[in-house]
Amino acid sequence: MRFSATKPAKRVAVLAALGVGLLTATGCGYINAQQTTHVYSASDGVRADVGSLQLRNMLIVSADSAATSSASAGTAGGPGRLVGTVFNPTEQDMTLTFKDGSSTVRIDVPKKGEVQLAKPGSNVSLSHAGGIPGALAKVSFTAGSTSQDVQVPIVDGTLSEYRQYIPSPSGSASATPSGSATGPATAPASPSESASATPSR
Repeated sequence: MRFSATKPAKRVAVLAALGVGLLTATGCGYINAQQTTHVYSASDGVRADVGSLQLRNMLIVSADSAATSSASAGTAGGPGRLVGTVFNPTEQDMTLTFKDGSSTVRIDVPKKGEVQLAKPGSNVSLSHAGGIPGALAKVSFTAGSTSQDVQVPIVDGTLSEYRQYIPSPSGSASATPSGSATGPATAPASPSESASATPSR
């Protein structure tokens, strides 16, 4: 004698199989935190918001030999170069400043614009990197009335993409101007943008 399942029984079996499949597929996401909801720096640099200005992928490139020898002598490391992008989403021009020894480095960021410090002609050279490659340098950034200490990573030329940014051992802080930056502040950095950054003493 043969028994055949009724249609309701078949539907229950199909629904049960679907339920098990969905639990299997979504179980990990239910138990573990979703990484897409976690804000983090996806590169070697660090991100920070100083007042209304948005600092993205900020890092300091330093010559390993100069930094190591200087740091071992008890100083703040060899010369370095600040690299990254500063976005200004506001409707007014703003200035980002920070100290490099006795000098104040000034980076002017236009309204709804950005400044790309890695762009040729936009050098922000530091007399001291703040430590040896692999360490973190505390940089006190100021924008408007807001000041914030940011732990900026120091890298050397081990990775080929950073070798072009290794500064020459000039021993003084400087920021080279190159026109003005334009473009939406939320847009990704592009080589067509230009920046202005000038030091004041």
